[in-house]
Amino acid sequence: MALTRRQKEVVEFIAKFVDENGYSPSYEEIARGLNLASLATVHKHIGALETKNYLKRSFNQSRSLEVAPKYLQEQRRQRQGTAMEVPLLGSIAAGSPVEAMEQRATLSFADFVGSKDTFALEVRGDSMVDDHICNGDMILVERVREARDGDIVVALVSGSETTLKRFYREPGGMVRLQPANSALKPIYVHPRDLQIQGRLMAVLRKY
Repeated sequence: MALTRRQKEVVEFIAKFVDENGYSPSYEEIARGLNLASLATVHKHIGALETKNYLKRSFNQSRSLEVAPKYLQEQRRQRQGTAMEVPLLGSIAAGSPVEAMEQRATLSFADFVGSKDTFALEVRGDSMVDDHICNGDMILVERVREARDGDIVVALVSGSETTLKRFYREPGGMVRLQPANSALKPIYVHPRDLQIQGRLMAVLRKY
């Protein structure tokens, strides 16, 4: 169950207090620190946080509140996600100059690398150069077994050759693996000789 705004404030106050002082706050200190009306309100929030497994406490002991592992794990995931974000400051024209505009947003790479089904490959060759995928580029791939027409896929052909191509189903049951290079011919393969290993998510290039 998700925390309410006030419950989030309570558990964050307790975690910060423990970090700064080495012991947990009293209920009176929580009430003063968060401007809560009464100790009964503090008890209510503490009970709800216990039920949701964000806090632990020992009864009949003062200063016995302890932040539970669930909260610490969520904070760790949030920090990791933030570490994979960069400011998104706007857009830029590749033709005529445009006026730069400040834009308060971030681009999160957690969208790409936050899953165990994501992996990276280094591109070798120029068969996809017309799709702006060049030799030496790094690609991020989502591990999938099925593809839609037009997807750029990592395909294993005849159990031995792995290639990066656009996927198309052809009349008659064959599959066409289409390069993005006018100098190269497509590969036609029977589905039984083809294994889709992943679908392209992003292209990374260093300069």
